[in-house]
Formats: sequence, structure tokens, C-alpha cells
Amino acid sequence: MSLSTPLQHERETPIQPAPAGITILGAGKFGRLAHRRLARRFPDADLTVVDHAEAKLLALDPSDRTRTLAEDAIAHLSTEHLPPDRWIVPAVPIHVAFLWLLEQLKPNGRVTRLPVPQNVDPQLPHPMRVPGGTVYASYADFLCPDNCPEPEDICTYTRQPRKGHLFETVGGLRVPGYFVHVCRSHQLAPGVGGYTRGQLESLYREVLSNPGNHVIATCCSCHGVLDALSWEKP
Repeated sequence: MSLSTPLQHERETPIQPAPAGITILGAGKFGRLAHRRLARRFPDADLTVVDHAEAKLLALDPSDRTRTLAEDAIAHLSTEHLPPDRWIVPAVPIHVAFLWLLEQLKPNGRVTRLPVPQNVDPQLPHPMRVPGGTVYASYADFLCPDNCPEPEDICTYTRQPRKGHLFETVGGLRVPGYFVHVCRSHQLAPGVGGYTRGQLESLYREVLSNPGNHVIATCCSCHGVLDALSWEKP
């Protein structure tokens, strides 16, 4: 099964409707880049930047309308009551959707982190497996420009036709004994992607109602990260 919120493909222009609120997780290099671009693209949006290191928050471009919070990213998502249409931009080096899901499932039963099954790797473009069993995948075998507009048909870097959309490729994985879920990342600005709180809640409901093994992926058109878990009701 594949989970994603159907939104119109928007590449050169902002998504519609414009986000009312955006939370950026991380104030490092990519978090600061996301903050600059989103503040410029969505001047009326309510912006929040979250990072456990207060010094990084102080390095942000000054803005009277940006709220900063010195908190852990996953703890923030787990405790903050965000509306379903709130956009979340993960700019931290962790699989945010997966780790948030683990925290939500813990009070409701037994959840165990698993390595992604080995038979997934041959089905992915340029898979990279790391210790712990996380798998990264990408249609690119080169360093993408950080302002790529994620064009629908032509690769910005190679100028060649796109080989596919990774969120569709992962959604079609054949993994016997596992449910497959895709939290699709939508582009909010060139080089900046995210998903809504509503997408996370949908992911949680789907896993909660289906005890068993699950592959959890976050993907845009070009790149993705996959993790796995086992969920058992008490």
C-alpha cells in the first residue's frame, strides 16, 4: 500500500493553496537554506524553526515573524499539536517520519525496529544500505544542485528525460510479508521539500490498524530513505 497526499505537481510556482504554516526541523546548513527560501516564497506563512542547538537558531536570517524553538525535532513533533495542514520540512540527518512513527506506536503495543529486507535493494535505483538497516535510494548518481526545481520530465542536471518518480517506484515495491508505505515529500521551493502533519497522521493510522511488518519510506521524485519496523498489538 502507498500513502501520499494527492497534490498538484508544482515545480516553478508555489504549491496551491499557499501554506498557512511551516515548521522547519533543523537550523544547520539546509535548515537555514530552507528558511531563507520559504520566507521569501511564502511571506504570509507562519514559520517555525526547531533545533536542539540554540546557537544554530541564532545564526538564522533575522525575521520578526519566525518563531524559533530549542527542542529536539522528534520530541517537538510528538508533543506539539500541529494542525493537519501544517507543513513540515525535515532538515536534520535522520528519518523524521519513521522515528516519529516509532514514538507514536510505543504506547499502543510492541514496536521493533527492523532492517529493511535485503530483497528491496535490487528494486531501487542506486541503493545505499547503512548500518542499522536503513536504505537510501536515488535516481541521481551525482551531487544534485541545492536549488533543483524538481522538474516533471527532464533532469535539471543531466538534461535527460527523467527515469521515473521515486515515490511511485517505492510505492510499487514487492516485499513479501511487509506493508509498504510512502510519505511523499512535495516541493515547497527549489531544493526544499516537505509533507503535512496530515500525511504523518495518515501514516500512523494505517500502521496502527495493520499489525505486522512495515517498510516506511519518505520520498520525493528523485531521492528517498527507507526503514522498517514490526508492530504488534498488546
